[in-house]
Amino acid sequence: MKNENKIKIFLVDDDALFLKSLEIEFLEHADFTIETYATGELCVAHLSHNPDVIILDYQLDGIDQDAMNGIATLDKIKDFNPDLSVVMLSSQDKIEVAINCMHHKAFDYVVKSETAFIRLQKIITAIFEFKKMEKQLNWYMDRM
Repeated sequence: MKNENKIKIFLVDDDALFLKSLEIEFLEHADFTIETYATGELCVAHLSHNPDVIILDYQLDGIDQDAMNGIATLDKIKDFNPDLSVVMLSSQDKIEVAINCMHHKAFDYVVKSETAFIRLQKIITAIFEFKKMEKQLNWYMDRM
């Protein structure tokens, strides 16, 4: 598959070990183009690379306590492109955190665990099925 046809995913996490392991999982199990960023600021600075999906850590303060957190990054991403699908990741298994992410228009929320990668794969599949259905619906509505 040519590079421009591959799904491009941004992985954004300040935990270098988790970020690298996630990148390896995606590269070994699917045909994606991956860009990794340790801060929300770097992610936002590279949005012109047109990712299809962004997987974004909720905290993002492990490298710099003053770094933009995941919610602020999510808001900037949505300002740049409201249709961009963002999946939030967090080690916090709290319903309030998940609800907060959804209020800020995250596509989904995943708790960091041993099964996070499998869940992320399923969510990415769902994102593209949703976009395909949305395209078909728009095509149909345009003809009415």
